[in-house]
Amino acid sequence: GINAEYMGLLKMLGKAFLSLRAPLRFSRGFAGATKRSTTKLREMIRSPQLEFLMEAHNGLSARVVAETGFKGIWGSGLSISAAMGVRDANEASWTQVLDVLELMVDSSGLPILLDGDTGYGNYNNARRLVRKLEERGVAGVCIEDKVFPKQNSLLEGGRKENLAPIEEFCLKIKACKDFQRDPDFQVVARVEAFIAGWGLDEALKRAEAYREAGADAILIHSKKTDCGQIESFVKEWKNRHPLVIVPTKYYTTPTQKFRDWKISTVIWANHNLRASIACLLYTSDAADDSLRVDLGGRRIIKKKKK
Repeated sequence: GINAEYMGLLKMLGKAFLSLRAPLRFSRGFAGATKRSTTKLREMIRSPQLEFLMEAHNGLSARVVAETGFKGIWGSGLSISAAMGVRDANEASWTQVLDVLELMVDSSGLPILLDGDTGYGNYNNARRLVRKLEERGVAGVCIEDKVFPKQNSLLEGGRKENLAPIEEFCLKIKACKDFQRDPDFQVVARVEAFIAGWGLDEALKRAEAYREAGADAILIHSKKTDCGQIESFVKEWKNRHPLVIVPTKYYTTPTQKFRDWKISTVIWANHNLRASIACLLYTSDAADDSLRVDLGGRRIIKKKKK
């Protein structure tokens, strides 16, 4: 069973949660807020210093991110989908995602950049998404240049034909920017060229096209375990527009390198979800004498009866 020490830890965490500050006052849109969340996110993306967005996937995790001092939240598509028990392949509808985001906004008071996948369809779907995000107080959306429905970027087998045509994606960016009401709402264009097996030239060509189409920042993505692709892109990009990165795979790269490269924003993309899964497994294991959780091997093992 669960030992006394572990029960004490759970009680301590429960008391800590109950003692959180009173619900944060947060005004959506324009009225009543000293500074809009969209403006805060815009300032982060354009900041001369390295900024960080931490992943959250529901109201509770968003509140934890706020309590620990982060200035903004990454509304991870992977994490929100996983918390719903579905795959990161547009199986959760965008209206379901909006419901989760509304709770995250209310519980945190922080600017949220949504991982908006492909915009949930064509340019009409994407611009309607922007309007609904603004209504719920979300500060920005990141859309990726894949076809709909998307495939998770870190899965094996990404194919070159999975990318949307450049011209089509540029129209989607323009539609989003034209349709937003708040001038500070941020639209980040995510370049998946490296993920899909293309080289540096294709990545640069797409990034520049998206910049010209009006994207507020470029997210350059890679699933290599070293930072070589990102470093080569940064050198050629020459800081012409804010760059956002997601070092999920190349996590051993020192953060100082990102500062040296003049990266705008680093996204810690799924850390809270992974930590919560580990804790859930550990707790359930401790409560059930018949199971043993092997976190290193990511396995749940039936214990042998004595």
